[in-house]
Amino acid sequence: MLKHFWGSLLFTAAGLALGGWYGWSIHGTLDGMLGVLWICAVLAVLEVSLSFDNAAVNASVLKDMDPVWQQRFLTWGIAIAVFGMRIVFPVVIVMVAAGLGPIDAVQLALSEPAEYQRIVSDAHIGLMGFGGAFLGMVGLKFFFDADKELNWIGAIERPLAKVADIEAISIGLVLGATWATSTMLADADALTFVIAAIGGLLTYLAVEIVNHVLEPPTPSSGDVAKAGFGAFLYLEVLDASFSFDGVIGAFALTNNLIIIAIGLGIGAMFVRSMTIFLVRQGTMSEYRYLEHGAFYAILALATIMYINTFAHIPEVITGLIGAVLIGLAFWASVRANRADSQDTAAMEA
Repeated sequence: MLKHFWGSLLFTAAGLALGGWYGWSIHGTLDGMLGVLWICAVLAVLEVSLSFDNAAVNASVLKDMDPVWQQRFLTWGIAIAVFGMRIVFPVVIVMVAAGLGPIDAVQLALSEPAEYQRIVSDAHIGLMGFGGAFLGMVGLKFFFDADKELNWIGAIERPLAKVADIEAISIGLVLGATWATSTMLADADALTFVIAAIGGLLTYLAVEIVNHVLEPPTPSSGDVAKAGFGAFLYLEVLDASFSFDGVIGAFALTNNLIIIAIGLGIGAMFVRSMTIFLVRQGTMSEYRYLEHGAFYAILALATIMYINTFAHIPEVITGLIGAVLIGLAFWASVRANRADSQDTAAMEA
């Protein structure tokens, strides 16, 4: 098991060393340095707790991908997840919201952290709308599947599968939830939220179109590469949507961009390691309901993102909900495996 996490452990050591040096350079005291290290550690735990369901969903997609594209996601994807979403993305928010260039945005983040935090926080409504709509479509697609044979909570999942042939039912549900949420917001915020949610919906549809165009009816070497690129693109957008909550939640602890990048970067590395572990160990196949739990967690996160636009839900609650759902799915899988083993033993006897 440790072999899947050695890279994350090395990254953690390097990140904490950088955090300690940075804390000493800005405070010049042992207490100040330890304070920075503590925030980095808490941010890392926050990111892992919020993104465990992300690792499970990533693994469910990766297990069917070409090995070459699996490796590309686990290597290129790390750079995009750690440096793109945890460093570049918060800067891009400030660039767009304040109309600044990249250099000015970085200077603002480093020299005026309070103003930087205000600008990022003001983008909260739009980010929750985009991420909630995209994740909502991802989760609903799994359950509105007429060909889905395995159910975990049959009372919920069987009726959904029966109406899965109704076109655009998932889109209708997301649009309905978007409208209902917008009625809870002030007019200006409602407009921002609706536009962002439609953007998330259209992004999901665009990724689905790309996947459909690139997915070959009869695989060849070139077709496999195209299909792999489509799945890679899907996973990157999915990963970005998962990271919105963590980036916004980080500002509850600090408005320092460097500390946020170190803490969330460590967490993102461990999420990738968990993904590798789940794929290499065949965990998603061995524990039959784990994938179901991950997609229930996605729908829960999408719902929380919508609610967070008008009522704050602490990040610890968000992380716990996802962990509990996946934990319950894991336990249900263990029980089902035991029952199968007992049935087999009884038949052999």
